[in-house]
Amino acid sequence: MDSKTISFVAMMGVLGSILFLISYYVGPISPGVALDFSLVGAIIAGVFGGPFIGFASGLFVGVLPGIFFGPLGTGSWLGLIGLPIGKALTGLTSGLIAKNLSIAEKRHCSLMIPVVLISYIPECLFTIAYFIYLMPLFLGGGPGLGILAFILPKAWGEVVIISFLMAALAGNIGFRDFVSKFFKAATMPESGK
Repeated sequence: MDSKTISFVAMMGVLGSILFLISYYVGPISPGVALDFSLVGAIIAGVFGGPFIGFASGLFVGVLPGIFFGPLGTGSWLGLIGLPIGKALTGLTSGLIAKNLSIAEKRHCSLMIPVVLISYIPECLFTIAYFIYLMPLFLGGGPGLGILAFILPKAWGEVVIISFLMAALAGNIGFRDFVSKFFKAATMPESGK
């Protein structure tokens, strides 16, 4: 990774962490469940930087939520590992899909909303496995299925909001100019797409 890529991963990690902190304190839903818009950083990184950069940014983005929902919450040490992995899966998936559809090269892409929604599916499945299998296996218990009734609808609601935000960002010339300083693909929009 060159210095531009490292700085982009760091910026997306910081963006995700700041968005997490704001949403965590503004939107608590119940003990151990709060709004979390940190995925914005991982998805931006995946869509415009590719799968590896999306994965790396997702790991970085997941550290602060991992601390809050892990050692400071109900997830203990496992949350500090599990949350970064989940967010990294979303960054990786968004990068793979965006790369295959050449989304970063298109100025206006009507596929951005479904791409973001589909990108969350691996993290969603990982979250289900985390609460049903990993927490009981490694921590001897956990909130189990009950917490999934709160977390999954909340998470999908966040992802829907993030998908519309990403659609707006993808069509914003100023944002694309900013990203183009890091990645060539974002500088070459194809006309009419």
